[in-house]
Amino acid sequence: MSTIEHGENKNTETALSIEPQQEASEIDLVELFYVLLSKLKWIILSVVMCMLIAGGYAFFIAKPQYEATSSLYVLSSNDSIVNLSDFQIGNYLAADYLEVFDTWEVNAKVISDLGLSYSYTQLKNMVSVTNPSNTRMLNITVTTGDPQLSADIANQMALVVSDYVHDVLATERPSVMSSALVPTKPSSPQKTRLILIGALIGLVLSVGVITLRFVLDDKIKSVDDIVKYTGIPVLAVMPLYSQNITQSSRRGERKN
Repeated sequence: MSTIEHGENKNTETALSIEPQQEASEIDLVELFYVLLSKLKWIILSVVMCMLIAGGYAFFIAKPQYEATSSLYVLSSNDSIVNLSDFQIGNYLAADYLEVFDTWEVNAKVISDLGLSYSYTQLKNMVSVTNPSNTRMLNITVTTGDPQLSADIANQMALVVSDYVHDVLATERPSVMSSALVPTKPSSPQKTRLILIGALIGLVLSVGVITLRFVLDDKIKSVDDIVKYTGIPVLAVMPLYSQNITQSSRRGERKN
């Protein structure tokens, strides 16, 4: 009989020692919510600070950039009647012409015609060429800090590429379908978007730091924490008096 009782006591002790460890490894989402709620003013302060930083960068530091786009239309035949093979050949040519924009001859010609002080690599980084799917169009987008310069480079690039393709590759001359207009508004920075991103960063950082501190905090703060982390029931609680209260009580006793 004693052996059975001893076994039961041993199992009970083992259960008590294991159960608190399992509970301690879990995150109490309700408690975390109240912790976040108690730190709400710090979360709001973090969001506002990050928004101000992002807004300051967008309005005072970031340089506005302007985009201008011109378009080329790739031809495959001079005939007035265009058949399916013409469209297919035109699509292949459009893909091939994308490589022409990367040649140093084309970029050097644009620099020379406009009297630019950019290098070949600098101009190449300003130009983006796309070929929309299932079309024979080439969109030439130029991004600079000067709206007039963006339009001039986009239009001149279209003319130079058209001449280069006709003279060097000995194919049909692509026609300029659309000339670039001088942009009236900058394409970047997108101030509203930057401010919203700043707010999101502030929210994520503040909530992340508070959550991390909550998870790593293993200090005993209440009776419930003692039961939670140790599994030992609390029989009594003694109030903690401050030093000032203790000293004042001693003075009262001395007077008496």
